[in-house]
Amino acid sequence: MKRAILSVWDKTGLVELGQGLVEAGYELVSTGGTARALQEAGLPVTMVEDVTGFPEILDGRVKTLHPAVHGGILARREPAHLAELEQHGISPVDLVVCNLYPFQATIAKPNVSLEEAIEQIDIGGVTLLRAAAKNHHAVAVVVSPQDYGPVLAELRDQGQVSLATRQRLAAEAFRHTADYDVAIAGYLHAALERPASPFPPMLQISLPRFQELKYGENPHQGAAIYGDGALGGRVVLGDALSYNNLLDMDAAWRVAYDFDAPTIAIIKHGTPTGVASHDNLATAYERAYATDTVSPFGCVIGCNRVVTESLVATWGRLMVHGIVAPGYAPEALALMAKRSLLRAVEVPADALPDLPWEVRSVRAGLLLQQRDQLVADESQWQVVTQRAPTAEEWEGLRFNWKVVKHVKSNAIVFGKGRATTGIGAGQMSRVDSVQLAVIKAGENARGSVMASDAYFPFPDGIEEAAQAGIIAVIQPGGSVRDDDAIAIANTLGLAMVFTGHRHFRH
Repeated sequence: MKRAILSVWDKTGLVELGQGLVEAGYELVSTGGTARALQEAGLPVTMVEDVTGFPEILDGRVKTLHPAVHGGILARREPAHLAELEQHGISPVDLVVCNLYPFQATIAKPNVSLEEAIEQIDIGGVTLLRAAAKNHHAVAVVVSPQDYGPVLAELRDQGQVSLATRQRLAAEAFRHTADYDVAIAGYLHAALERPASPFPPMLQISLPRFQELKYGENPHQGAAIYGDGALGGRVVLGDALSYNNLLDMDAAWRVAYDFDAPTIAIIKHGTPTGVASHDNLATAYERAYATDTVSPFGCVIGCNRVVTESLVATWGRLMVHGIVAPGYAPEALALMAKRSLLRAVEVPADALPDLPWEVRSVRAGLLLQQRDQLVADESQWQVVTQRAPTAEEWEGLRFNWKVVKHVKSNAIVFGKGRATTGIGAGQMSRVDSVQLAVIKAGENARGSVMASDAYFPFPDGIEEAAQAGIIAVIQPGGSVRDDDAIAIANTLGLAMVFTGHRHFRH
């Protein structure tokens, strides 16, 4: 009779697995709660202490750490090892099914103490997995309930788990224990350093490869995505996402979901070409598109509400490569399905939480920073000009200050009310960004407000904006020439607000 050791925290599918293994001629060896669950289902179970001849001790901390267990797992199926097992009365182990104490779930709970976290560090389970994975030429190791079905299918069809499957399962087991150790090390580093630094002394990243991509930014560049391949949601229409799709959809999600009101963000090359909020999504789209009617060809759209048929109809003949939203009306999906090259991703508002960090590569290293999730504190804002903004201007200043943090620096955003009218992005000088926003806005610049992601080092940018018809400005302040900027604003009759915080986005 073949022998299987089962010791799992997550009992999903356990009974069905046990039944299948018994039918395949396996002896079930188990511990604690796992054994009880199998016995309650009427399955025959051999307790680990009957195998080891030694009881569980230290409140269950030591159960499987014994030569009678690990000898049976680690023995190579060759005459010398098998003879040694027989000499010591040890039976070979053919299958190990194990998943670990919920350390990650425990530390995710609020107000968990260090002692509580440490108690959820699995020792015996990790050792079982590593031993079985090392000897995968003879032993199959299973860490996920998702693999129970395929393993049972091979046992039914072939009488054994194939070598190819054992190799795959071994790799999964080592990945599982690696993720576990990374989580423990990161938590302990943070616990020891708190509150000295929010950044770990050693950066440990462990993400599964979701898939290889057709290519990167250009066809000659290879690429792959690690972690979640659909921004924490799912692709509901179109082919697999490309490298550039993912970058633009991520930007679209960040802009649209940063607003509480129904909002549309049109993204090209990672930067908004237009953003607007309105209770009617079609109207929001029309106002966002009016900001720049040239750049959106081949764009990605972000929407923070369920996409409607009327919104899709408003796109007309515009080439849209992607859209990300919390949901889609069936009629909207049907209409979108008629478009070529369109990919739609559904990311519910309560989807996977966003990562708190941004990681970028530089030569011979990585840069890590906290995401720019600063919530504007208007109590810290200062009206620095003789004229204060009107109520209508305040609405525009608030809206476009939120938009400007999503625009590549140097960033300038013109807008009226809850819509942008012109965007200047990614220029090497701030006055160039102003001039670009003037070009994009055209006559719509008149009566608009202006948001700048950083201070004006010279008053020329404010002068250019005023000549185009800008009537109010919001910016961080902090330049040694702030007095010059304030003076020119007063001379031209502009209202200007300092926020005290900049939003560079390189």
